[in-house]
Amino acid sequence: MDSPFAMFAQCISHIISLITPGNASKLSSTYPAFKSVVDSDSVWEKFLPSDYKKIISISSFSTSSLVTSLSKKKLYFHLCYNPILINNNTMSFALDHESGKKCYMVGARGLSITWGSSPQHWKWLSLPESRFPEVAELKLVWCFEIMARIETKILSSKTNYATYLVFKFVETREGFETRPIEFDVYFEGNDTHKMHSALLDPPANMPLLSLNRRDGWMEIGIGEFFNENGDDGAVICRVCESEPTPKCGIIIEGIELRPKNGR
Repeated sequence: MDSPFAMFAQCISHIISLITPGNASKLSSTYPAFKSVVDSDSVWEKFLPSDYKKIISISSFSTSSLVTSLSKKKLYFHLCYNPILINNNTMSFALDHESGKKCYMVGARGLSITWGSSPQHWKWLSLPESRFPEVAELKLVWCFEIMARIETKILSSKTNYATYLVFKFVETREGFETRPIEFDVYFEGNDTHKMHSALLDPPANMPLLSLNRRDGWMEIGIGEFFNENGDDGAVICRVCESEPTPKCGIIIEGIELRPKNGR
């Protein structure tokens, strides 16, 4: 028969597992008497995605020790702040620290980039500030188009996702200050599109819609969508120019999907 303390701990563990990971972490520091229960593997296992072991097993480097060496709480926060590379280094996976929802970034090598394989138009290089082995620098194109395709089954269900183009400019750039870029997010096969446009590099007298990230890159919102049960097939994130004009001087790291208002 379980002791009264064990039964109490089980009750507390169950209650804590029903709140958000962010609140559970705050509870641990606020009430030291509950710390051992709040920080237990049984609690934090429930905050991790059900397929986290499978995702880690297909990462681009050996992380099997990650599962066995870290407590579930430490593993959770490791995945929040240390994205792991999957799909042959073309995608990264992380967790939103507050909700535990899945976050993905499709790296430049995983994107469909018009003329991306042409050395005359795009240059592939490595940057120390990028999580990916390679990023794409635009040399010169008249047709600027970037697209990501993500299967909805890998995303968290019942979740509002926001999508972002992650980029930076080189010192010498052209074309992004005068012609707007169009952004579009839609489910594959669905004709309902919610497009909007914006200048990526607006003049000083216009508002800057892109934001600086903590990792040294910039981001601008592409659009949002709701992932019901992950059975919509795939979501398409598209970035393109409204009118063909010469453009150069942008570096693309990828397209990120994360829970709306997350991180």
